[in-house]
Amino acid sequence: MNRRHLLRGVGAVGAATALAACSGGTDTANTGTVDTSGLKQRRLKMVTAWPKNFPGLGTGAERIARRIEALSGGAMSVKLYAANELVSGLEAFDAVSQGKADFYHGAEYYWQGKSPAFNFFAAVPMGMTAAEITGWIRYGGGQELWDELSAGFNVKPFLGGNSGTQMGGWFAKEINTVEDFQGLRIRMPGLGGEVLKRLGASPVTKAGGEIFQALSQGNIDATEWVGPWNDLAFGFYSIVKNYYYPGIHEPGTAIALGMNLDLWNDFNEHERTIIETASAAENDIMLAEFNSNNARALDTLINEHDVILRRFSDEILIELGRISAEVVAETADHDDLTRRIYDSYIKARIEGIRWGALAEQGYMNARQLSEG
Repeated sequence: MNRRHLLRGVGAVGAATALAACSGGTDTANTGTVDTSGLKQRRLKMVTAWPKNFPGLGTGAERIARRIEALSGGAMSVKLYAANELVSGLEAFDAVSQGKADFYHGAEYYWQGKSPAFNFFAAVPMGMTAAEITGWIRYGGGQELWDELSAGFNVKPFLGGNSGTQMGGWFAKEINTVEDFQGLRIRMPGLGGEVLKRLGASPVTKAGGEIFQALSQGNIDATEWVGPWNDLAFGFYSIVKNYYYPGIHEPGTAIALGMNLDLWNDFNEHERTIIETASAAENDIMLAEFNSNNARALDTLINEHDVILRRFSDEILIELGRISAEVVAETADHDDLTRRIYDSYIKARIEGIRWGALAEQGYMNARQLSEG
């Protein structure tokens, strides 16, 4: 089966069903008459880094699982385990690497302890937007480098979602100057945490389900999570009220679907196309869902829960940008592969900045002028 033609070998009814499976709001349980010839009966496990039924991230993983089932005509069934149901959220990668599970759905910076290069396939501070990182991975050589990195851990990676530009986070006290980060205990994983560490903060990595308790008990003074939609669901507004933007640490966070490489190598072309199609569909749908729901959730936080929206000062943003460049560049010294990934990423980022200044940013500036 040629991967460029999703529906080749699928009958007319099956084609309609397969297309429906790639949409966000239709029932994917009806598999119609999808041609299952050449497909093995497989019972697969997916572990995630997200709490059960968590909006956008957890439900995005569920959608991928259901699409795989629909596109395979039921030949592949995927049982999904949320964080802590089979393994903890931060153990999902190892479970797939070791063959204890078949897929994981999570953010690659959670695995930076294995290689700092994983950060580039999720988000780096002052890095690429959702559109830019998708372009790099699909057409700028990013996927090939990601494959090479992950193969060292017996994993085959795919883009499996994007949460878009994130917020700066929730803070118990106002952050008016760079000095206000001194001694601040903040939940922030990845390279963003290292940036704040150099400002004097004490960053910690906690899975999503652990954040509320840590914040409510005073074990941390601040946290970032995702954005208004997810933050509203977690109820951070009931603990602290200062909500900062922009989130320079995660400007367009790619979410990964990781698959056990031995299993991927056992798949035929038809089966591989199903996985590629299911994950690619979610990359588009999740970003649209986040952008739509974040706008409404922000209104709810401000108007119904008295949240105070605050912008980091120019002084803070300039310093964050300076340190971010240092931290990201230093990761390239880890090994040859990380250097090659860094060089490729930075090249794509520069191209994105040049084009974006004329395209999206140029238009956004014009639109803001017209709005007065």
